[in-house]
Amino acid sequence: MAKSALQIARAAYEPKLPKTLKGIVEVREGIPTKSVSDPEAIKRLFPNTYGAPVITFTEGTAKKSHPAINVGVILSGGQAPGGHNVIAGLFDGIKNLNPASCLYGFILGPGGLVNHKYTELTADIVDEYRNTGGFDIIGSGRDKLENKEQFDKGLEILKKLNITALVIIGGDDSNTNACVLAEYYAQIGAGVQVIGCPKTIDGDLKNEMIETSFGFDTACKVYSEIIGNIQRDCDSARKYWHFIKLMGRSASHIALECALQVQPNICIISEEVAAKNQSLDDVINYIAGIVARRAVNGNNFGTVLIPEGLIEFIPAIKRLISELNDFLAKHDAEFKKIRRSEQRSYIIEKLSKENADLYASLPETVARQLTLDRDPHGNVQVSLIETEKLLAEMVGNRLAEWTETGKYVGKFATQVHFFGYEGRCAAPSNYDADYCYSLGFTAAGLIAAGKTGYMASVRNTTAPTAEWIAGGVPVTMMMNMERRHGEMKPVIQKALVNLDGAPFRQFAANRDSWALNTDYIYPGPIQYFGPAEVCDQPTKTLQIEQAEKHK
Repeated sequence: MAKSALQIARAAYEPKLPKTLKGIVEVREGIPTKSVSDPEAIKRLFPNTYGAPVITFTEGTAKKSHPAINVGVILSGGQAPGGHNVIAGLFDGIKNLNPASCLYGFILGPGGLVNHKYTELTADIVDEYRNTGGFDIIGSGRDKLENKEQFDKGLEILKKLNITALVIIGGDDSNTNACVLAEYYAQIGAGVQVIGCPKTIDGDLKNEMIETSFGFDTACKVYSEIIGNIQRDCDSARKYWHFIKLMGRSASHIALECALQVQPNICIISEEVAAKNQSLDDVINYIAGIVARRAVNGNNFGTVLIPEGLIEFIPAIKRLISELNDFLAKHDAEFKKIRRSEQRSYIIEKLSKENADLYASLPETVARQLTLDRDPHGNVQVSLIETEKLLAEMVGNRLAEWTETGKYVGKFATQVHFFGYEGRCAAPSNYDADYCYSLGFTAAGLIAAGKTGYMASVRNTTAPTAEWIAGGVPVTMMMNMERRHGEMKPVIQKALVNLDGAPFRQFAANRDSWALNTDYIYPGPIQYFGPAEVCDQPTKTLQIEQAEKHK
């Protein structure tokens, strides 16, 4: 296989490990834990894994011998930079315990376990993928491990391969399912441990024990580089407003982190929109107001960052979507018989006045997306709504109104962008290369300690790598009960942007200045080589959070 110069150079990079993982590892157990919310309900659902202590690895002195073990690994959900290094760290970790240990990868996600599709990951294979982006070593999938039939089917192949531990690399849903699987296997005495690793570029799998999900650092650096390039062009041509939507299904962590890195003129934070009960009109007026104020100074250009999930956080849009979902679920056959040109007026006639007025105000393309692009459950596929085009068009309309009254004097031309997949499979930054390798090595340590229902945890990552703190946190500790598909289910609590947190406060303190001035920062490409202050920095979010914690 042909390789680029970067691939060849990155293959030689040796990820840094915390010093506690380099030699003899001792296990220190904390006090029993309880779930972040709904402890009685969670304990009832997880009697065999609930209440386990937080684990911290420390430097040991007594050398131990470990039997050879067979371990399985699954990549679950969307790709995130560094996944290959988790597998490399896990591989090296179990070989460090006993060279005769073996690692098996299940092909294309959880479905590979259920359908018995697997491959043994040997040193030759793993070495090809060290420090590379993507999940192509074994592929990923979005199948969910949810029911007893799947668990039992998976157990058949685990027993056949004599696999006694399974590592699931995924986001909040995947790790919730991993915990359910751990509980079931413990309950029936299957003799299989289940360990999770925190993955998602969205950054919403984090808490006191999980500082960040892997891939967030790299993805934000990739997006920030591209936004910086756009901002340089923006300030050079001085004729476009760039509306840039950024991946992040619910939480606005990516938008906030990129804003801290590049200092755009505008960044909308979904969680703030919801907290202030803002309407779509409020958001449009806010953006248009800044455009108008910049135009006074002759600056008919700028950048607007928009989180992917914004639409769902606008209370009025949420109510509209809810009524549309209910109505179309009941009248789908009738709706499909309506002539395409008459569908919009048909919908407007059937909705409540508030929702009908809002629907009528939306651009034609977005209105159609709300009624036509639906998932198998009949719900709107919010991620397909081109929010960047919606806002660009509606801001343009508002400015046209203001031009008539003399409130706006300027030129308004737009370019729209969506950055998502560009960041998912980038070669991991030094931070993610090190962090992921440490997570894999930590997962091997948790297996050696006999733990199940745990997530690998590596903390203190704003300090030099040698001082990072490795260990494990019981997944039940992160859980609460939420309504999913009409019934209450245990899930890992999703971390949204904290409006009282230091990263948002720093953004809020500067955004008015960034709006009117052209204070752009150009981060440039991810730096893999060079001084540590350039190439080893963690995200601004993490730096600000840790600085606040250590005040």
